[in-house]
Amino acid sequence: MFKKILFLALQMSCFISLGQDMSGEKLIDKSIQYHDPNNNWVKFSGELKITMETPSRNPRISSVFIDLQKEYFRNQYESDSNLIFQELDKGICSILLNGKAEFSSEEEKKYRLTCNQTKRTRDYYTYLYGLPMKLKDPGTLINPKIEKRSFKGKKYLVAQVNYKKEVGNDRWYFYFDPITYAMEVYQFYHEESKNDGEYILLAEEIVINGIKIPKNRAWYYNKDDKYLGTDFLFKNSKP
Repeated sequence: MFKKILFLALQMSCFISLGQDMSGEKLIDKSIQYHDPNNNWVKFSGELKITMETPSRNPRISSVFIDLQKEYFRNQYESDSNLIFQELDKGICSILLNGKAEFSSEEEKKYRLTCNQTKRTRDYYTYLYGLPMKLKDPGTLINPKIEKRSFKGKKYLVAQVNYKKEVGNDRWYFYFDPITYAMEVYQFYHEESKNDGEYILLAEEIVINGIKIPKNRAWYYNKDDKYLGTDFLFKNSKP
């Protein structure tokens, strides 16, 4: 019993001392060193197979290809037995529905077959799967003061991130393991005083192009902990 108490006391002491002289930017740098030690994200070229499972819908499997240096993005998935293809090649947009570039206005609205939606999809995947490296992008405002928080029973070092107006309006919090600096949770608010927005729990890791990327992302509402769904990342074409 004494050894257990001593171990817990040492753990607590270690946690308290961690981050004493660390800024938010330094914390994020340490997490990037953990996830992408060889700076591979800037030249990332690879395919992500992502299965999205939600309580009220059938699983959706997306094949996402990203080549940052060539400014290329492609996403392909099925919805209601329809095959949807989105592509951005150096800003040139292509959209296909079941292999055809022509579709009705009803289909365009229902499946969001627009170039603006394609750009949003690209930004969504490159942001979430490029974290924490994406926190070095222009327009990112990292709070110099870090926090120590407990979340779901675990203690974390937390960096608060805002963005310049032209980039985004949400406030984000990123939760890092205090020993390894692995990113394990992130959370965003549209208006924090209303406790809106969502938090995302990250579990397991998969190594792609030398980058440790969180494999599973489970989404919940901040206000009531309602479960929204989970994204599962796979290396191969089949889960």
